[in-house]
Amino acid sequence: MLHAHQRIAIPPETRFLLPVYESRCGFGDLREPANRRELARWIVDAKETKFTDLGLDADQVVDEVVAGPPTVGSALGIVFRAYARRFGRARWGDKRPSYFRRLDVLLRMFPDAQIVHLVRDGRDCVASLKEMPWFHMGTFHAISTWNEAIDAGRRAAQRLGPAAYYELGYERLVADPQTELTRLCGFLGEDYDPAMTEPHHMAKVAVPAHKKWHARTYGSVGTDRVGSWAQRLEPWEIALCESVMGSRLTDKGYERTGVPRPSATDVARYLRVAAHRRLAARKCAALDQIRRRREPNPVASYIAESTYADA
Repeated sequence: MLHAHQRIAIPPETRFLLPVYESRCGFGDLREPANRRELARWIVDAKETKFTDLGLDADQVVDEVVAGPPTVGSALGIVFRAYARRFGRARWGDKRPSYFRRLDVLLRMFPDAQIVHLVRDGRDCVASLKEMPWFHMGTFHAISTWNEAIDAGRRAAQRLGPAAYYELGYERLVADPQTELTRLCGFLGEDYDPAMTEPHHMAKVAVPAHKKWHARTYGSVGTDRVGSWAQRLEPWEIALCESVMGSRLTDKGYERTGVPRPSATDVARYLRVAAHRRLAARKCAALDQIRRRREPNPVASYIAESTYADA
């Protein structure tokens, strides 16, 4: 929907933004052009990234990064700027659901970014995650992912305020796209573009055909998947969701069915998974603090300030 706006470009999930940040110390002093070239070549050549999905000339992007400011934020911004230029757009953004875990990192690189958080019924999210070919972690991790995202959103809303953080509900969006997208454009400081309500036209150009799990983007916006968790989840999964998601569901306006409580075994398994994930997140944060002390350069982007949004 955002990519259908005449001034905004949002690429498919790139998978190189956070890896570049985490590897920043390994690229050396970016004031050296050779090091900027090494960084750029990793972005465009590494198998781990999805650069080829962007439809850009790799050598041209490398040359632009080499000629750009010596920070990882600038290098990444140059790639996204090139993608926006491909569509004749003035602004760019990036999307990946896991970004909620690293908002502090995103804002280090892009200090004036606007964060858009799309919230969906946690039970539908769990059902959707379980069906993704790239998700192999099971129900307990899927539930924990949603809980973590909601908690992260609450913290971001308090810390960033309404100028930098915007939250909208999936169910309201698909039921009344024009109203919700008009409000979103107001947050972004853009005029509403009616093309946003028909994103399937842009999907044919911007969504890689090999991403079969995005096939629904080729169709019209609809509400048929709202509440489909009732048919897609097992009874024990519904019980566990409603128990451990708890007030997070009701606070976001989602009604619980009142199913019997989950088994103690299932609750205990979920709590172990959630505790393990919290520990992993703390370790990640601690490692990042260590790396910050060894950074050879600033990380903030010095290009095209106020022209990006993260979703």
